[in-house]
Amino acid sequence: MNKIWICLWVDKEAEEMSLFYKKIFENVSIGEYSFYPKTAEKVSGKKENSILAIDLKIENLNLQILNAGPVFKSNPSFSFMVFCSSKDEIKSKWNKLSSGGEIRMELASYPWASLYGWTVDKFGIEWQLIQAPSDQKIAPSFLFVNKLFGRGEEAIHFYNTVFPHAEIGMIGKDEKTGAVQYAEFYLEGQKFILMEGPGDHPHTFNNSSSLVINCEDQKEIDYYWDKLLEGGGMVEECGWLKDKFGLSWQVVPIELSKLMRSPLKDEVFSKLLTMTKIEIEGFAGLHKN
Repeated sequence: MNKIWICLWVDKEAEEMSLFYKKIFENVSIGEYSFYPKTAEKVSGKKENSILAIDLKIENLNLQILNAGPVFKSNPSFSFMVFCSSKDEIKSKWNKLSSGGEIRMELASYPWASLYGWTVDKFGIEWQLIQAPSDQKIAPSFLFVNKLFGRGEEAIHFYNTVFPHAEIGMIGKDEKTGAVQYAEFYLEGQKFILMEGPGDHPHTFNNSSSLVINCEDQKEIDYYWDKLLEGGGMVEECGWLKDKFGLSWQVVPIELSKLMRSPLKDEVFSKLLTMTKIEIEGFAGLHKN
């Protein structure tokens, strides 16, 4: 299992999205489904045994699509950069991803790429497509704007201190402002992109997109929880937190997803609702049932 997954919070479209992306990308595998327990009905408004989440792997990227209601909407702060090897490939993916969505930047030639475009798909997910070589097909991309403008390099170095296996690929800066125009970095083997945008923007990070850290034990949970909260992060519920840049994280034990698919899911969900940071010991008694 990859150390870091990307979680997309949607209303109820997880299954439809999974099948949609399977038709667009060459290497896609739809993994485990999990379903809402009865105890979740009052909290979530979702019916018992309706789809809670679907695990999905697209190329090098591990995703979990979470049916959690219409509370959060995706925006340009978080997108996926898709690196395409040919004109035929990028045009094909562009036509499918942009159909029924909203085009932010037309697919065209730009100073930084022979072909590039930014579109929102019909589910509201943000995609940047570029014809360019890359060691990984898809990379989550962060856009730092407003109060975060000028803090991009700080964020990259911060994340590189948090994760034991981290590497900075490159950081390209604007000569006048010093802002990060384009940067690539790696956390636990997953490639990430970071860019900064000047001016006023009506969007910022929210829980529509989060990074999930799969932890081996309580020691790891404690470590990542404390490190990501350094400098002004915010504690949330059920293993969620926001770091000092507003990016959402879920710090969870690997076994949690298995428990949520087990006959004990009602008890697991009830325990989870009482936690901020997840304490594995809180689930210990359930293993004996």
